[in-house]
Amino acid sequence: MAGTDSSASSRQSSFNSLAKDLELPLEQGCLTIVVLGASGDLAKKKTFPALYHLFEQGFLQSGEVHIVGYARTNLSDDGLRGRIRAYLKGASEEHVSEFLQLIKYVSGSYDSGEGFEKLNKEISDYEMSNNSGSSRRLFYLALPPSVYPSVCKMIRTYCMSPTSRTGWTRVIVEKPFGRDLDSAEELSTQLGELFQEDQLYRIDHYLGKELVQNLLVLRFANRLFLPLWNRDNVDNIQIVFREDFGTDGRGGYFDQYGIIRDIIQNHLLQVFCLVAMEKPVSLKPEHIRDEKVKVLQSVNPIKDEEVVLGQYQGYKDDPTVPDDSNTPTFASIVLRVHNERWEGVPFILKAGKALNSRKAEIRVQFKDVPGDIFKCKKQGRNEFVIRLQPSEAMYMKLTVKKPGLEMATEQSELDLSYGMRYQDVKIPEAYERLILDTIRGDQQHFVRRDELKAAWQIFTPLLHNIDAGKLKAVSYKPGSRGPKEADELSEKVGYMQTHGYIWIPPTLA
Repeated sequence: MAGTDSSASSRQSSFNSLAKDLELPLEQGCLTIVVLGASGDLAKKKTFPALYHLFEQGFLQSGEVHIVGYARTNLSDDGLRGRIRAYLKGASEEHVSEFLQLIKYVSGSYDSGEGFEKLNKEISDYEMSNNSGSSRRLFYLALPPSVYPSVCKMIRTYCMSPTSRTGWTRVIVEKPFGRDLDSAEELSTQLGELFQEDQLYRIDHYLGKELVQNLLVLRFANRLFLPLWNRDNVDNIQIVFREDFGTDGRGGYFDQYGIIRDIIQNHLLQVFCLVAMEKPVSLKPEHIRDEKVKVLQSVNPIKDEEVVLGQYQGYKDDPTVPDDSNTPTFASIVLRVHNERWEGVPFILKAGKALNSRKAEIRVQFKDVPGDIFKCKKQGRNEFVIRLQPSEAMYMKLTVKKPGLEMATEQSELDLSYGMRYQDVKIPEAYERLILDTIRGDQQHFVRRDELKAAWQIFTPLLHNIDAGKLKAVSYKPGSRGPKEADELSEKVGYMQTHGYIWIPPTLA
């Protein structure tokens, strides 16, 4: 049965050791997870499947966890379970059925006390029947940010963990955290009046991705990279997000935000922090987040001439998108860090929709070899590439001798492809990791308030200029690389594209 095998005990033992190192409290007992917005797409497609996989792997115990869905929709317990079932892909129907029986449903509005009083009664009745003396309550807000203040006020008023029991109350909030600096600060202030910072978990699912979590290990556990990871050796760094589809019916929603607010200001900037930050004092969450804030505060103001905006042809055919929309579906932005390590090294953050491929990756391009005796400069530079998705991998592009009798060179790679190296290992989904981190009280992979503020300070002036029409999005063809001006900008700031070399993910065949 899920949650009772020896592997679950082994995982718990491993966590106990890690928790001791990070000074996290070791907690057991009654746990209630409330998913607000339970009938919505995010909850059905991401939150509940993540909870199921944690249950399937033994991290959530059937005798200790109670899951409650809350939404305005009038549903029964079985009605919610039926909606969720189609999104649960497990090893056995028995596990799925056992998990679904843990789920209850409460219907109510998001801004009145009656529904939250019913919700609190459902939680309290379970805690009393569990008789563990503890009350751990996790609220996952799978909701639009516009209702965060009212929902959090209701939680604070009606649903907090009682002081008569040991435990805690924690709240997970989804992006977007505001539209600019002022709106983000207003939201932070509203939530900060209701909860302490250690109760708030601002989730960015990119921080739960396997290769993103590997960045600190790569940088600070390998002597190889320590002397190379700086302006003396690195010419430029690209952090790229590409999708091969457009807004697909979400045009009206997307047009309110655009690609910078949707992807670059949060997902790519979080990756940037881990690539550029200094070594933390320890792995304690606050030490890591301190260093992320420092590097964000070292970013110079973005120059208009180092920005390219694009909008794919056909974007405004969506009837929910205004005919005069200037919202970018593509952006390439150069960040420059004013510190000893990175002065003069451009960080190119690039994201776009309706492009010719789907991938997310980091490309660290090193400088040319001085005194090139092999005359191989045109073949390309050394590049360390971290493929975040799909086909997770890390590979180093190197110049090597081409096999044969001639002294000829070519580009090849040293390759760690996860699908080959870790064939029998299931890579967890990002939401699984982050929900588990929240239960454990580990805020390392969540965004702190001052970090959020520093991120918005970087992008707000640019966003206001775009909103005012001072910067225009150029048109590009769907299925292309994006605007040609973006490639020209990359070349201008120093990126050298490798021609004739294509990385091919290895296969078992």
